[in-house]
Formats: sequence, structure tokens, C-alpha cells
Amino acid sequence: MFGTDYPCVVLAGGMGTRMQPSVPNVPKSLIPVRGRPFIEWQLEWLVAQGVRDVILGIGHLGGDIRRHVGNGESFGLQAAYVDEGDSLKGTAGALRLAVDELGIATPFYVLYGDSLLDVSIADVTSTYQEVGLPALMTVFRNERRWEESNAVFDGRLVTRYEKRLATPPSDMVYVDYGFLIIDSPVIDEFVPAGEVADLADVLGRLSTSGRLAGFEASRRFFEIGSPEGLVALEEYLATKRDQSQ
Repeated sequence: MFGTDYPCVVLAGGMGTRMQPSVPNVPKSLIPVRGRPFIEWQLEWLVAQGVRDVILGIGHLGGDIRRHVGNGESFGLQAAYVDEGDSLKGTAGALRLAVDELGIATPFYVLYGDSLLDVSIADVTSTYQEVGLPALMTVFRNERRWEESNAVFDGRLVTRYEKRLATPPSDMVYVDYGFLIIDSPVIDEFVPAGEVADLADVLGRLSTSGRLAGFEASRRFFEIGSPEGLVALEEYLATKRDQSQ
């Protein structure tokens, strides 16, 4: 159903707990960013990168997202949905729903629903295809600047990925950038149907078994998962607008 290009699953079902006090009853993907719902910035970026098939994994207030995006035609793409409702299955569980309900049988992109990135999807895809491993994680040399680093990257492979370490080791200077490529059999292998599962655990197991390729992004990421992140993103977009004028 998706042609020859990889579809992109946008994980947009989360509760957005840290943002609820400032924007109550608004799904995170629809939080206003410089006067536009955040999902519009994401979809605009994906279309500019050549992605035409998007699957939105929705849950909390997901109907609002579905009504806003519709079939995707107004954004220049084709949009489909998998809906977790109020029984969220976790990030990996949401991917399992997408694979099962939409019959994804190819590699696919994964974009976190609160991230706005600056990386070439074409370059990421070329690296994934050249390395020939079942999954790839984009990483950024974070060195604990914007959040806790969680990945060890040797220039080709992510050799360790772990999100919940109290004290990351000295060689863990990279962070998950928020964009992945996963071959669909990985989901069958690691994610039981109908169960709650965290994508971080799947990626951690892939990393320790030598099956997680890496691609280093050179520009920092932005996110709207926190009030501080939203402020930083709006400042970045304002600067970018001023530079283009």
C-alpha cells in the first residue's frame, strides 16, 4: 500500500505529562509552536525530505490529531492511523499495532512525536542500506548538554543504548536523536502482540547483539516534551525565519 519508499511511523500517542499544566487538554502533537500546531512542522519536514506515506500512532486525544491532519492530502502526503485509545501500549507496542494493522512488510522510519530534527533522511537511508543491519538509530554527540546521554557509538554501530542509567559511563557521550529505521521483522521478534513494550528495551537488545547501526547527526535536535524545550524550539525557529528574510 505504500509503494517503494519507506513509510514513516510518527509516535504521537503520548500523554505529554510535563506539558499538561501549560497546555491542558491538547495532544502534544497539536501544541502551538509559533502559531502552528507542532505536527505541521513535523509533516512539513518529512515532505521536504521526500517522505510521502506517514502513519500516525495516536492515543491520548488522538481524535483531535486525526481531525487536524485528515488523510494528509493538504500536507502533500498520505496519512494513515493506528489508535491505541486510552490503553497505551508503549512506543514499541504502538509500532506492533502499525505493523499488524497496516501490514507493513518493509523497513520503516520512526519519528518521535515530540521531535523536530535537522538531518538528511536520504543520507540516513543510504547508511542503513549500506550497513545491512535490521535497525539504525540516528545519534547526536550530546555530551549531556541538553539531556542525559544514552548511547555509545563507534562510528558504525551503536554498541550500547540504555536510557535509565543513573550515571552513564564516560564513553556514553551520544544521545538518541529521535529518528530510526527498523525492519519490520524486528517487531515480530521483540514485541509480543497486544502487550505493553518500550522501544528503548528493543533498541538496547539490538545494540548489545551488534545489530544496531548508527548515523551521526551534526545539528542539534529540538523537542516539545518540556516547557524549556518548547521555548528553545521557538527561539530557533524565530532565528531561522530572520536568517531567511
